[in-house]
Amino acid sequence: MAAPHDGPWLDESAGRLVRPYTVSDGRTRPTAQMDLLTQVMATGGPVVGYQGPDHTAALGLCAAPTSVAEIAAQLKLPAVVTKVLLSDLVDCGALTLRAPDFYHNPTDRSLLEAVLDGLRRQL
Repeated sequence: MAAPHDGPWLDESAGRLVRPYTVSDGRTRPTAQMDLLTQVMATGGPVVGYQGPDHTAALGLCAAPTSVAEIAAQLKLPAVVTKVLLSDLVDCGALTLRAPDFYHNPTDRSLLEAVLDGLRRQL
């Protein structure tokens, strides 16, 4: 049985009843440029036009700056579908995007050691 706030979109035993490509109306490319580390935040402005329940859920997660990756995880949607939803909200002025304050070199030894230390602490 679906949770009361999920409506017909989720079913406890079957999972998501609507395929991800349906959520994005079949679109696979966002109109706004973003990556998984991009910070997204609600502007507080009105949402113009019809937005589905996934748009509303995404907007609700953006009260504070939140990464695209975190939003995708919370919505349980693929990253590309999440980017399409978020770009819809950016296009109507409900969200703003900000690149992360810094990017690390993915091969930086100190970064890799910090990740390894964190993983070891989790075990």
